[in-house]
Amino acid sequence: MSHAKSLDQLEQKQDFIRRHIGPDAAQTATMLAELNVSSVEELIAQTVPASIRLEQGLTVGESRTEVEALSYLKSVVSKNKLYKSYIGQGYHPTLVPNVILRNVLENPGWYTAYTPYQPEIAQGRLESLLNFQTLSIDLSGLDLASASLLDESTAAAEAMALAKRVAKAKKANIFFIADDVHTQTIDVVATRADQFGFEVVVAPAADVANHEIFGALFQYPSTSGEIVDVQGLIETVHSKKAIACVAADIMSLLLLKSPGSLGADVVLGSAQRFGVPMGYGGPHAAFFATRDEYKRSLPGRIIGISKDRLGNDALRMAMQTREQHIRREKANSNICTAQVLLANMAAFYAVYHGPQGLKVIAERIHRFADILAAGLQAKGVSLKHNTWFDTITLTQNKDEIVARGLAAEINFATNHDGELSISVNEETTRADIAQLFDVILGEGHGLDVAALDATITANGSESIPAALVRDDAILTHPNFNSYHSETEMLRYIKRLENKDLSLNHSMISLGSCTMKLNATAEMIPVTWPEIANLHPFCPLDQAEGYQIMINELHDWLVNITGYDAVSMQPNSGAQGEYAGLIAIRKYHESRGDAHRNVCLIPSSAHGTNPASAQMASMKVVVVGCDKNGNIDMADLKAKAESVAEHLSCIMVTYPSTHGIYEQNIKEVCDIVHQHGGQVYMDGANMNAQVGVTSPGSIGSDVSHLNLHKTFCIPHGGGGPGVGPIGVKSHLAPFMPNHSVINVPGTTKGNGAVSAAPYGSAAILPISWAYITMMGSEGLKQATEMAIVNANYLTEKLSKHYPILYRGQNNRIAHECIVDLRPLKEASGITEMDVAKRLQDYGFHSPTMSFPVAGTLMIEPTESENKVEIDRFIEAMVSIKGEIDKIINGEWTIDNNPLVFAPHTQGDVLGNEWDRAYDRFYAAFPVPAVAKNKFWPTVTRIDDVYGDRNLICSCPPVDSYAE
Repeated sequence: MSHAKSLDQLEQKQDFIRRHIGPDAAQTATMLAELNVSSVEELIAQTVPASIRLEQGLTVGESRTEVEALSYLKSVVSKNKLYKSYIGQGYHPTLVPNVILRNVLENPGWYTAYTPYQPEIAQGRLESLLNFQTLSIDLSGLDLASASLLDESTAAAEAMALAKRVAKAKKANIFFIADDVHTQTIDVVATRADQFGFEVVVAPAADVANHEIFGALFQYPSTSGEIVDVQGLIETVHSKKAIACVAADIMSLLLLKSPGSLGADVVLGSAQRFGVPMGYGGPHAAFFATRDEYKRSLPGRIIGISKDRLGNDALRMAMQTREQHIRREKANSNICTAQVLLANMAAFYAVYHGPQGLKVIAERIHRFADILAAGLQAKGVSLKHNTWFDTITLTQNKDEIVARGLAAEINFATNHDGELSISVNEETTRADIAQLFDVILGEGHGLDVAALDATITANGSESIPAALVRDDAILTHPNFNSYHSETEMLRYIKRLENKDLSLNHSMISLGSCTMKLNATAEMIPVTWPEIANLHPFCPLDQAEGYQIMINELHDWLVNITGYDAVSMQPNSGAQGEYAGLIAIRKYHESRGDAHRNVCLIPSSAHGTNPASAQMASMKVVVVGCDKNGNIDMADLKAKAESVAEHLSCIMVTYPSTHGIYEQNIKEVCDIVHQHGGQVYMDGANMNAQVGVTSPGSIGSDVSHLNLHKTFCIPHGGGGPGVGPIGVKSHLAPFMPNHSVINVPGTTKGNGAVSAAPYGSAAILPISWAYITMMGSEGLKQATEMAIVNANYLTEKLSKHYPILYRGQNNRIAHECIVDLRPLKEASGITEMDVAKRLQDYGFHSPTMSFPVAGTLMIEPTESENKVEIDRFIEAMVSIKGEIDKIINGEWTIDNNPLVFAPHTQGDVLGNEWDRAYDRFYAAFPVPAVAKNKFWPTVTRIDDVYGDRNLICSCPPVDSYAE
């Protein structure tokens, strides 16, 4: 009986592993037979170099069932204390409309999509992002906005970099920051400035007149709540031929004049309070807007309107598409991930409430601040400022009020000057204001909230200066004025979702991007109140559950990577690269080697690598690759020796971006170490390492980990991401800290790289759940099956297409590169044509023209079963047959299904059809497509037209009449 019970428990524990890994035992056996091996172990022995394979397994524990994992995590996060937050400082409680919560944040149709590099099958989220850009443009009062940045503080750092690029004050090296800017923003900007070699001056705003600057940053309203008329300050900045940047509260801009109308050149801020939970710091979308004349320097992604082949309006990413991969160290930024899911939530919040609804919310928040201020002033409490939107600051009795607040389960913001700030928010009620009076004044104060409200309503408010009251129309586009009932909103969200291909439709085989299962059980905790509703600057003892969860994840990642410490702060892979390079740079400086500033980067590297190196003020030296795709060891030795005195590090991806386990990886590490450098191992391909090898055991000193790849955080249509860094012990003292909340285990004084101490903390439970439900055994199996699937797919495709690179024993790692260049030369068909034709078969294209132009890089992941992989193979083989018909003259190069792809319903059902192929074949090229047809909503998009006629906001109403 007990034996049967133990077997049953074992099977239950393995249930999640079976559900995560696509192929079952029979499918695995069939694939192994195709590869002419008898076991998974035999294939791994042929594929992964023996010199780097782990001798001991992982020790993250046995796998937990979904029930066990969620029950345990609930018990842990229940230790968090959900006090009412009036802390503000860029983070506010908000009411997430349930129609958005359920149908966007909790909907795999929105959270499992990839970055919209294939716009014909991404028109839904592109429209939503265009809404976000329109929202940003209207509220900021500027010409052009991006589709989101990582957070407010890093957006401010990007504003500084833009200012340096475009300012006419070319000899100036000072960036001025007003001392009433949010503390975390000053921290992040100062860290970035240090890497660039800029001088930062933090002083009262009026002092900007006393410095020769290339740019300045002001907060509007200030962190302590004051509404400052920044127009005069901006004029002073402009008189110095410098760039004026304003960090603005998005909700206040419903009532305050736009910074753009006051002369600002850049306006940025967090969109968090537009319906996105605080989540202990993130993820949240930042908005970023600037003048049209600076559009070529704008960081991040821009969504623009273009035309498709039939002349219809169609959306796509404009100008900056994959900028780092094209411009590398000359890129404006290293940003690779945006915050698309969160930008979409903020955009839908604005669509749902509309301009009038948003204004009502903002007016209500402001009125409660007025009531609170009026009551306190009536009782003799002195306030620091006489203007405010939502935040008032007291200058007395701080300690007593804080103590009474904690007793009432309330958090306030405090500073070192003995001041206390109170930020009211969308959730605040009259009862809350009454409670605040009790806490601040003590009971028996005699104040009546309703009476105060009536007085303010009768007499009007003067807390927003008359000269700064907003009086222009905003959000006039129909998208913001049509969907205010839940019925209409639900249908609008669904209409957009239907235009997008996501993982809930079919396999997304993007090489290097690891589009694997994001299990529902992993996603569920994200919206638990204990996870979603904590302010990142609440006292640590109120976040005990978060600390336990983060510490467990930390220890697991240490075990998985072979490193000694991990920082969770970087909120994207590119931010992780940046943080890792800062650690290397600070390490060299601590040893008196500040002159070490050369970064070796193989020619096959991700474009973010050289862009990140440039951000850390490193000089990039490219190391060549041999004909087999490996690092050219002779070139590496020569380059390392030639720059030895100045060698800082190498940035290397493993397995390589070419999809192979390089035999000489340990020698690569040794060569760099011998010449005094550090080894940075890009974590993009960790899905082929976990449980089999590790960067720490190979010899690397630091890596970032893409939790949105290997560790199952979903891509969200182009973000969020999380990029923690793992480091060896000698680099641990140089990991990022935070000026508001000291991060345990890091060195005081280290600057921050993200706005919140733990970055995008709210999505860390996804990776925590993945690791605990897979356990040591499941994690290794996932890596092994990723290798099995990739080699099986490669073997099948190699009969029809050349495979560009192979490793030892003719094996590849977890991804392969299909070389389309010979077919292009023979037929005229390009890799773009193949990518677009795959859409007709119901598939997202693999990674196109990276790392080698004219190729497709394919990664099936461990989550896809043999049936889906075979369906993809069938599509690729069928497309090869179509190309052959062009080569043999049956179709011409200008009349075939590839050059007309993708085919929409309107295209196929149109009155005219003069094609050399059948309409039905255009849409249903193989029988499997008919079972689950996905229709692209636009035909091939003209990118050149869109860049020449740049429109990056919702088109005016009169354009519809045309």
